[in-house]
Amino acid sequence: MSARNWLPCIDFTLASEGGLTNDAGDPGGLTNFGISQRAYPDLDIARLNQNDAETIYRRDYWNKVAGDALPAGIDLMVFDMAVNAGIGRSAEIFQRCLGVDADGVIGPATLAAVQCAAPGPLITAIGAAQLAFYQALPGWVEFGRGWAARVARRVDAATGMLTATTGAST
Repeated sequence: MSARNWLPCIDFTLASEGGLTNDAGDPGGLTNFGISQRAYPDLDIARLNQNDAETIYRRDYWNKVAGDALPAGIDLMVFDMAVNAGIGRSAEIFQRCLGVDADGVIGPATLAAVQCAAPGPLITAIGAAQLAFYQALPGWVEFGRGWAARVARRVDAATGMLTATTGAST
């Protein structure tokens, strides 16, 4: 567990979020690298570059989900979901899968519990819970195919990170 996982996680998220968009169905409005005008109203979203996006993601998402303290693969599952659906929501899903108090804040109790969890089955459980969350959203009809594909890619990438780190299959 270390910052070494930051690069594969941010690469995955940036590839999933894409570039500049202004989809009328997206409540975030103008978005670039997945960073929305709604979330950052004082930021010039159209001029945002990748380095700026990475700085924002590290400071406002990765650090807030304790990415450096999470095992390989679990970090991706929690971080990418935080970017896509909110930090608190991602943390709560993760905590429910761990069986700890789902308060939306990854602190000492959550970090202690993840050390005792089997990472492969945890990745699978988080992926299933994330998919269930998306399926319950009103936008599922319009965006569901993309959300489901992203969860599947997230689980596959997280499993690959785990295997590369531990050498074990899940």
